[in-house]
Amino acid sequence: METKNHISNYCVIENNAVFFNGEKRYELSGTSFPEFIKSAYKNFEIDYPKFFKMDNLSKLAFLSAEMILREVVKPDSANDIALVFANQSSSLDTDVKYQNSIANKEEYFPSPAVFVYTLPNICIGEISIKHQLQSENAFFVFDEFNIEFMTQYANHLLETQKAEKVLCGWVEYYQERYKAVVYLVEQQGKLEHNEQVVNTIYNQ
Repeated sequence: METKNHISNYCVIENNAVFFNGEKRYELSGTSFPEFIKSAYKNFEIDYPKFFKMDNLSKLAFLSAEMILREVVKPDSANDIALVFANQSSSLDTDVKYQNSIANKEEYFPSPAVFVYTLPNICIGEISIKHQLQSENAFFVFDEFNIEFMTQYANHLLETQKAEKVLCGWVEYYQERYKAVVYLVEQQGKLEHNEQVVNTIYNQ
C-alpha cells in the first residue's frame, strides 16, 4: 500500500556540521562535540537557557528537533506533533558518567543533575517542554537505525489520527561518536515518506 504521507523538513547533524533539507547551515570543524553544539546553539539564536544543563544526547536531539519545530510550532496553539525517536546506545554515555561519580567510595558524589539524564527518553521530554507538546511520544533502542519500523510507526500514528504530524529521529551519541537524523512526517511535504527516501536522507 503506497503511503500518502510526506516529509516536509529534515535535519542532519554529524561531523560538526548542521544540515537542513540537505543544505549545510553551520559547521565548526576541529572542535569537540560540546564546543560545537554550544556554538551551533548560539549561531541559530535559540533562546532556551536549560539547554546548557542538558547532557550531550539531549543537546543533540534538542538542536536537531529545534531546527524543524521552530518553523512549525505555533505559539499558544495545540500542536499535535508526536515524537518518535531511537538510537543504539540509549543513555549509556551519561550512565557511564553517573557510574563514575559513585564508583569511588572515598569521593562518593552522586550528581542529581547527571542522574536525571540516565534515561534516553529524557531528550524527548526536553523537546516537549520547550514546545509544550502533549501528544504521543516514544523512544526505541535498536542495534541500528530500523527504517522499516520507524516508517511504519509514523504512518500508523497519522493514519489512525493519533497525531497530525510526527517528528521522527535517530539520535545516537556515545563518547563523542554521534549522528542525528530528524525529519517531520505529515500529509503535505516535499518528499514522499517511504523507506527509500528516509534511507537516502540518513546516508546523504
